[in-house]
Amino acid sequence: MTKILFSGLTVFSILLTALTALAQREHDERPTIENFKGIQYAGDDSTFYINFRFRMQSRLKYTSVGGDDLAAESFEARIRRLRLRMDGYIYNPKFSYSIQLGFTRGDQDVDDTDIPNLVRDAVVFYNFTDNFYVAFGLNKLPGNRQRVNSSGELQFAERSLVNSTFNVDRDFGIKAYYSPKIGSIPFHFKGAISTGEGRAANLTDDGLAYTGRAEFLPLGEFSNGGDYYEGDLEYEELPKLSIGGGYSYNDRTTRLHGQTGKYIGIPLSLHTSFYDAILKYRGWAYQVEYMKRGVDDPITIDSEGEMAYAFKGQGVNQQLSYLINRDAGYELAGRYTWIKPHDDIRVFETQTEVVELGLTKYFRAHRLKLQLNAHYQISDGTYRIDHTGNHWGGTFQIELGI
Repeated sequence: MTKILFSGLTVFSILLTALTALAQREHDERPTIENFKGIQYAGDDSTFYINFRFRMQSRLKYTSVGGDDLAAESFEARIRRLRLRMDGYIYNPKFSYSIQLGFTRGDQDVDDTDIPNLVRDAVVFYNFTDNFYVAFGLNKLPGNRQRVNSSGELQFAERSLVNSTFNVDRDFGIKAYYSPKIGSIPFHFKGAISTGEGRAANLTDDGLAYTGRAEFLPLGEFSNGGDYYEGDLEYEELPKLSIGGGYSYNDRTTRLHGQTGKYIGIPLSLHTSFYDAILKYRGWAYQVEYMKRGVDDPITIDSEGEMAYAFKGQGVNQQLSYLINRDAGYELAGRYTWIKPHDDIRVFETQTEVVELGLTKYFRAHRLKLQLNAHYQISDGTYRIDHTGNHWGGTFQIELGI
């Protein structure tokens, strides 16, 4: 009994130490193996290292029937995300790896694939230099900024509707990352060739996906990797700016949204472009993201007469936030999202806008935070509360992780 009690106290003290340690920045594009403060193990001969992290999001969400009817259309009370991540290396730090597992239904793409996809990341890296490395396996594609950012680094409870509509998500393939400095200006170049079928694929067809992204930081590096998390938690004393953009071509995918969505009988080719920027200065943070998707023929009808369509159109998301009290960790944020479908699918989709406000209390940066969000969704550009399709919503979320 004494040994069991001692072991329990030891585990608890390790977790407490990890939570109160300096917050670790999470970069999905490479494993975190330097200056890690948390649960970790290294082999005696220094040829093996692994660290463990977890995070969970507990959520309550309400959506109204309409703009003038506050009765509940739906309630959501669930664990939105529960993830375990393992980073490390074998043989030497040049050969590193990252594994991430998701344990909730919303993380497993069950509704579209009928398969619980537990594995989110399983990727091996080789670092030629500190600024040039390649990856082979399953992880995020170098797409739009908000998608590349970890969901644990967001200032709202969820990414924007623009991201969920147009992002290129995760895929299996080979990726390359190069981060040179041209003069004094940092650049990031990223490219990938992948299967185009996303996480659930067991066999792939002969069409591949090609994705590229470039970023430049004309005012120098952000503090503590601040260009890859939302909100100016570092309180930048000098303005910092990152501008990025890219393109993805998914050739003959068999899923409606490329790497995500339901399977279809007739393949589609998707063209997705994205441009974004993030600016931070003395507690203020502003980010903007524009995405556009083209599909030659977005409506498909299979041999059994079943019709489906891919979303073709464009969208913009903007977020502005201010760290009200740096020491207490309170942040106020606003978000405006606009999505316009192409004329080819106007019979199925309407223009959608979302106005959202968020209040966040950070206890340990993004590792432990409380989030309270409220939004109003507008259909067809008509803001009247009695307009069909408009509704209100609210979300409360607790995020805890290491």
